[in-house]
Amino acid sequence: MKPIYVLSFSVIFMAACHSSSKISYPHTQKENVTDHYFGTEVADPYRWLENDTSAATAAWVKAQNEVTFNYLEKIPFRNSLKNRLTELNDYPKLGAPFKKHGKYYFFKNNGLQPQSILYQQSTLYSEPEILLDPNTLSSDGTVALSSVSFSNVGHYMAYSVAKSGSDWNEIFVLNLDNRQTLSDHIQWTKFWNVAWKGNGFYYIAYDAPQKGKELSAKNEFPKVYYHQIGQLQNKDLLIYQDKNHPLREFGPFVTEDEKYLFLIITETTTGNALLMKDLSDPKADFVTLVDGFENDYSVIDHINGKIYILTNWKAPNKRIMEIDPEHPSRENWKEVIPEQKTVLESVEIIDGKFFCLYLKDAAHRLFAHDLSGKLLYEVKLPTLGSVISLTGSKDDSEAFYTFSSFTFPPTIYRLDADKNVSEIFQKAQVKFQLENFVTEQVFYTAKDGTKVPMFLSYRKGMKKDGKNPLMLYGYGGFNISMTPSFSVSRIPFLESGGIYAVANIRGGGEYGESWHMAGTNMQKKNVFDDFIAAAEFLIAEGYTSSKKLAIDGGSNGGLLVGACLTQRPDLFAVAVPEVGVLDMLRYHLFTIGWSWASDYGTSEESKEMFAYLKSYSPLHNVVKGTKYPAVLIMTGDHDDRVVPAHSFKFAAALQEANASDKPVLIRVDSNAGHGAGKPLGKLIDAQTDMWSFVMYNLGMKPKW
Repeated sequence: MKPIYVLSFSVIFMAACHSSSKISYPHTQKENVTDHYFGTEVADPYRWLENDTSAATAAWVKAQNEVTFNYLEKIPFRNSLKNRLTELNDYPKLGAPFKKHGKYYFFKNNGLQPQSILYQQSTLYSEPEILLDPNTLSSDGTVALSSVSFSNVGHYMAYSVAKSGSDWNEIFVLNLDNRQTLSDHIQWTKFWNVAWKGNGFYYIAYDAPQKGKELSAKNEFPKVYYHQIGQLQNKDLLIYQDKNHPLREFGPFVTEDEKYLFLIITETTTGNALLMKDLSDPKADFVTLVDGFENDYSVIDHINGKIYILTNWKAPNKRIMEIDPEHPSRENWKEVIPEQKTVLESVEIIDGKFFCLYLKDAAHRLFAHDLSGKLLYEVKLPTLGSVISLTGSKDDSEAFYTFSSFTFPPTIYRLDADKNVSEIFQKAQVKFQLENFVTEQVFYTAKDGTKVPMFLSYRKGMKKDGKNPLMLYGYGGFNISMTPSFSVSRIPFLESGGIYAVANIRGGGEYGESWHMAGTNMQKKNVFDDFIAAAEFLIAEGYTSSKKLAIDGGSNGGLLVGACLTQRPDLFAVAVPEVGVLDMLRYHLFTIGWSWASDYGTSEESKEMFAYLKSYSPLHNVVKGTKYPAVLIMTGDHDDRVVPAHSFKFAAALQEANASDKPVLIRVDSNAGHGAGKPLGKLIDAQTDMWSFVMYNLGMKPKW
């Protein structure tokens, strides 16, 4: 929705308050709106909150925020927690360097800058110079740099910016010789980076949305264009469109030698078709390599006359295949690196070698193979953790990777790919005692007998007496793996005796496509069962108790939290659904929501799918008179990924139904979206409010 303005007539929504708890919530108007699904009527009394540009919705948000911030301001340690989080965030944050045209580039935040700055330097140890500072693009830091892409010929860099957290991007071009931004300006694009060819690039764009519906209208009919440097967007060459399938997306990819253009075509978040065009032949048309959307195909690159593909075709854990461009049909593909027992997550070609990043029990391992597939060596990683980034080029032995874990701050390593020698390049200097904390991995049994891994981080000497406050985090969807990661926002909780747990539940990609599919569609409830089983295991093993247990998750993880708190309100003391998908009957009607159908199914496709969705949809399983835990719903007014109406309607329903004296609040951030690009100050504010709410409602009394 648009930014929230103060409206004098908001009193209409505050005139009547119910008081099922100590908090008086703004009254939310209910309307007689009913939908019909396969002969079943479903009421949707808060439908009016889907109108993200209405004065009534703005007034409701203002009134809700007043109640929420009045509550948060009374938490005695909120200010000191913010000071601690600010102190923890105040250290230089460096991204892994990468080389282009003989120079090094890297992102750096000196400490508390809203956005990280892109620097350039001639050598690895020469004085860096600012190339692009996104902090100059807005007064409040809410314009963020989404991506950068360097041309292979000439000296250009395309960069994308997003405003107020929206997924909509605008593309600009920087002349690297004089560091001047050119007149080129591309609008209404999202999700895909540009793909350079000569003095221009391929990109995707949508037709301009209806005014006032920019953040809510369904995204349809994207088109692929070629933009020549210096020309207006309306003069760009249309390369590809599909007038028969409005709900397909296209992603352009050009090989590094600029010989081949590939189009990745998707209908949902799972599976893609793949088209190829020989750019060296002006008369060449697209050739279909793969039709249909049953499997995933990712182009690694074209090298030595062969094209290499990472795919899960006939290999749920993925493998590398080789394509002869002269005979590109799938039946002619050759296997280079076969499927392993562990998941092959990503591949980079560095120093003429495949660097393969594998997942073993939700932690990374890194191996180097030659181009024939022969294993050369393993890059030894410091501990159980994650390789956040890996940068390098196919003709250079110098590479960089960033490694982190729950109690291991991001550390950049410089790798000699010839000798397999890693050395620390830079280590994050976070102001807390790392040696006082430990991470362990445990395995618990889910409802159907499946073994599920979980990471636990806590202060050394922790006792399993059932009295520890514990935050359980999960995601469980879209083949996304929850590998060990570092976040300073968790440190105050850990310092105060808390345990932080991440459950690697089904729906993610921790054990390949089979693990993912076991948490989708008519098996989606496995995800919630796995998470509930994690909570029950933690209680049974004495880590915590239901009175000391909080749960958190964002986006699809927000759905997870919403479903679990409505299914088992007795099991948790606190629940924080962030930017959650909470209305499972209507999610597909907004922006890019339709593309999630591969994981969820839709309420329109069949009577059985409708009934299944309704049986766990958080909004539709709120029961009046239920004693719910303390709930803080978090969203942003510019979230055009999961529109804030999900959170609005869920908050209204919970507030009306709740019979406990626990708070049910909604925090709506202004000029903020789904999370990406949020300036550091807003991140600290959000982290402060979330953790103060959690710690306060778990009865913690931290001292800083």
